[in-house]
Amino acid sequence: MLPAEGSPFQVAQVIQSAVAPVFLLAGVGAFLNVCALRLARIVDRARTVERLVLESRGRDHDRSVREIRVLDRRMALVSWAIFLTVLSAVLVCTVVVLLFASGLTGAHVGTAIGLLFIGSMVSLAVGFALFLVETRFALRNVRIDRHILEHEADEAAGD
Repeated sequence: MLPAEGSPFQVAQVIQSAVAPVFLLAGVGAFLNVCALRLARIVDRARTVERLVLESRGRDHDRSVREIRVLDRRMALVSWAIFLTVLSAVLVCTVVVLLFASGLTGAHVGTAIGLLFIGSMVSLAVGFALFLVETRFALRNVRIDRHILEHEADEAAGD
């Protein structure tokens, strides 16, 4: 005999099936926190470099312009990663809602749930990939001038 529609047993089953997506949301939230902090640091650096662009001349100016362009690209990559990750979270939330609605009403939305979950995973994967691209891009574009790398302290200054 099947439990009555909306029975505590049926609700418990729906909650059990919704637990995995809810844990996924916790991980997505942690990733969004990392992305937001990274974006904030990039924006802070961009504000500093903006002032340097306006105040500098010659090689220093050119270096600052190159850096601000890199920062602009990095901001765009992280912003897209955040967008896609939030989209993934919204899709997971929709999956959870449909799981409950289906469990409580008997509606047949299995295909929709599957497609939404696939969309969520694709969105999350692309968000992760963009974050990886941004971190690699950032590392590739860190430039330390040769004169700094070859700089030696003045011996007279140490005396």
